[in-house]
Order: sequence, then structure tokens, then C-alpha cells
Amino acid sequence: MKETPNKKQSFIQGAAMLAATVAVVKIVGAIYKIPLYNILGDEGTAHFTIAYSIFSVLLTLSTAGLPVALSRMVAAANAKGRHMQVKRIFRVALAAFFVLGAIGTLIMLLFPQRLAAAMDNVEAARSILALSPAVVLVCLMSAYRGYTQGLSDMVPTSVSQIIEVLCKLVFGLSLAWLFLKKGYGLPTASAGAIIGVTIGELIGLLYCMFYKLKTDASASSPTPLPELTDSRRATLLQLAKIGIPIAVSSSVVNLIALADAKLILNRLQYAAGFTFDEAKVLFGVYSKVQTLFNFPSAFIVPLTISAIPAISVYLTKRENDKARGIAEASIKLTNLFAIPAGVGLAVLAYPIMNVLYPGSHATGPALLIWLGASSYFVCLMLSTNAVLQAYGFERFPIYTIIAGGAVKVALNWILVGNPQLAAKGAAIASLACYAVISAINLIVLRVRIKGGPRLARLFIKPLISSAFMGLAAVFVYKGVSVLALSAGLDTQSRLWMGVCMLAAIVIAVVVYFIAIVLTKAITADDLALVPKGSKISRFLRIKM
Repeated sequence: MKETPNKKQSFIQGAAMLAATVAVVKIVGAIYKIPLYNILGDEGTAHFTIAYSIFSVLLTLSTAGLPVALSRMVAAANAKGRHMQVKRIFRVALAAFFVLGAIGTLIMLLFPQRLAAAMDNVEAARSILALSPAVVLVCLMSAYRGYTQGLSDMVPTSVSQIIEVLCKLVFGLSLAWLFLKKGYGLPTASAGAIIGVTIGELIGLLYCMFYKLKTDASASSPTPLPELTDSRRATLLQLAKIGIPIAVSSSVVNLIALADAKLILNRLQYAAGFTFDEAKVLFGVYSKVQTLFNFPSAFIVPLTISAIPAISVYLTKRENDKARGIAEASIKLTNLFAIPAGVGLAVLAYPIMNVLYPGSHATGPALLIWLGASSYFVCLMLSTNAVLQAYGFERFPIYTIIAGGAVKVALNWILVGNPQLAAKGAAIASLACYAVISAINLIVLRVRIKGGPRLARLFIKPLISSAFMGLAAVFVYKGVSVLALSAGLDTQSRLWMGVCMLAAIVIAVVVYFIAIVLTKAITADDLALVPKGSKISRFLRIKM
């Protein structure tokens, strides 16, 4: 298990593999979720979201920090050549993951009615029950993923994610449609969709187990040198020391989402004056927008997964400048992708919602404008959290996320209770929440990490480039719409609105690429890290 000649390049390649996987997963996920949400409607979507919110909290409590801790410990032990310790770390982690996952599964299995009632939606109980086995399955799979990520092998993570989403598409969508056709009602149809998730986790776990057995069997096995390994107790304590703070901070994120589900439904009914059915519809459309809101951050997770073990290796070797290079690359790539993504969601909110979710509540575009802006700060939060965790400051994200969560809950209580704002209040609260977290994280990076990333140069150029891109998107969309209207076409139809939106996206991407080249937001050094990057930089005449 040797380190690659260029760890930064390995980091980028690993992130690129996972990002490509995310692209596939998101495309297939859209093929799954868009028709699913249209099948279930706003009310059925609310049942699905409630169950998934509870699942996410329990899953985060069970695994959030441990895969990160596992990858860090494996990367550090492997960098020192302690291969027997690598195996011990995995075995201890696998046992711990199983116990935690089993507890989460039992909670959902034994108390579905109580959990649903606690979320003010008793009809979500069937979905909660259907999702219960997935907790222990994901926990076990996370152990295998964390192990291979620590060895800079992203194949199991990539393939298992694709397996999961394909199973959701095939089984989840089919069962939701079948149950609804049979007249079983929306709660059962939502549970059918959830069953697809559980099946996907099971098959993904089986693949990860098979992959490890195969790679272990095919690996060369020289006679191992005598090696003193840490005790199981010491290994478990180290996992807990690193993993628990990360788990707590990650749990707070999901608790914020759970607070959304609880507070939005509650405040819409008892403060804003909406009926239960009206509140479910508003929360349902908010859930639909959340799917789009979470889209950019899904592409940042690969960066965090790849960055943490890469930074850990260099810190283990006391090569601080190289560690800083990985940290800067992570934040820079976050900005280059997340800023334009957030701007795009905001400026094209109206056509996006009407094309993807026709007939949904009219407040959808306004929600997407606010959540599109906040999506950038979610990405920045994830990236800076990963850097802090890699540097050994696992506890700082806990405090920053708690501060942001307090802002979120307070603003939810105030703004959602205003009937003029309603669900929009929750979107505004999300923007404030994640902006606060990101700002504090950046301050901590500069103050507490010696030789930490140089932040100023990482933000300005992507922001300027994204501004030009956003203006281009607006002008092209309106221009194509005017031309289509003058030709007698119905620009408010789903088809032609989609055509205008697609034209705006294509031109906006081209403008953004030109802008990042002209502003030198991307350099030849950056392109050298990707396949054929040197040829691209020579063709574009990009200098170092």
C-alpha cells in the first residue's frame, strides 16, 4: 500500500471519481424523485420526507463521525506502514458500526407510530417501518467505505452508491406506483417508495463485502514484519475520540432538518392559521425544493471524503505546506462549483420549478431563490468542516453548527408563523443558518490553524465569474422567451419553458468557463491535476 507520487493529484482524482458518481446518482435520482413526487403529490411527499428525516437523524447518530474517523486512522496507519493496525482498525470499526446501526433499526422498528406522532404526521408510520432495516445496513456499508477511502480507493463508495440509486429507481418507483394503483392510499404508496431504499442499501452492502474479499484475496501477501498493534480498546477509544465530535456536529445538521419538519408543520397550523391539509401541502413543496437545494452539496461531499485522508497523510509526515495545498484546493474547488450552482438555482428558480414540478404550489420558485442562495453556504460549511476535522479540530464544527442551528430555530419560529411568509420563512432561516456557520468556520481556520489556507484569493474570482454567469442566464432566458413568444409559441408551457431554460443554462456555463479563464480563477497548476489538463491549459494559453 504505497502512497501515490503526487498526493494532491490522487486527491483530485479520487474526488473526480466520486463527483462523476454523484452526477450519475443525481441523474438517476432525478429520474426517480421527480416522477415519484408527482405520483405521491405534495401530501404523499410529506410522508416520505418525514420518514427520511427520522432515518437521517438516527443514521447520523450511528455513523456520521465514524467513517471519517476510520478513513483518517486508516490513512495515518497506512502512511506509517502499520498494515496490521489497518486491519485491526477496520475490524473494531465494523463491530462498533453494527451495534450502533442495530440500535437505530430497533428504534424505528419498535416505535414507528410514536415517531410519526412526534412529527405531527401519524400517516408517516408505515414509511418509517419500511425504512427501519436500512439503518443497520448503511452502518455496515459505511465501515467498508471508510476503510477503502482511507486507502484512497473510491471504487466501492462509487459503485455502491450507483447500486443504491438504481434499486430505488427500479423497486421504489414501481412499488409506489403499484400500491397507489391498487388503491392502498398515499401512506402505503410512500412506504413502497421507501422499500426501494432499503433494498438498495442491502445490495450495496453485499457489493462492498464482495469487493473487499476479492481485493484482499488478490493482494500480494509478503511475510509481514513483526508489528505492535494497538489494543482493541485503544483503537475503539481513538475512533470515538475522533468520531464522536464529528458525529455530534453532523447530527446537529440533521436535527436542523428535523426541526424544519417539526416546526414548519407546527407553526403553519398554530401560528400562521393554515389547516393541517394546507400545512402538509406547503411542507410538501418545501420538501421538493429541498431536493434541488441539496443538489450542489452532493458534489462537495466527494471533496470532503477525499480531502480528509489526504490532509491526514501529510500532517502525519509533518508536511504542513502540502497539507495546506490540499485544504486550499478543496475550498477553491468548492467555490468554483458551488457559487455558480447557487446563483443558477436562484436566477432560474421560476422555470426550474415549473418544468420539474408542474402544478406544485405557487410558492415553490420563491423558496428556491432563498434556498438556492443558501445552498452555497451549505457547500462551504461541508468543505470547511472537513478541513477542520482533518487538522484535528473535530470539536469546532459542533459549536459553529449549534450557533447556526439556534439561528435557524429562532427564525423558523418567528418567520414561518407569519402568514405572509409561511414556508418562505423557513428558507430565509436556512440561508441565515448556514451563512453563520460558514463565516465562523472561516474565522476559525484563519485563527487556529498555523499555515492554514489563504482564503481571500479563493473567493473573489469565482464570485465575479458567477455574477457574469447569472446575468447571462437571465438575459438568455428572457431573450429566448421573447423570441419564442413573438413566434406565437406558448412560453408558459412546460415544453417551451424547458427549452428556454436549457438554452440559458448552456450559455451560462460557457460564459462562466470563459470568465474563470479570463479572471485566472483557474490556473495551469489546477488543470495539471486532471486528465489532459496540461493540453487544455496550453490550448487556452493559461499560465501558472
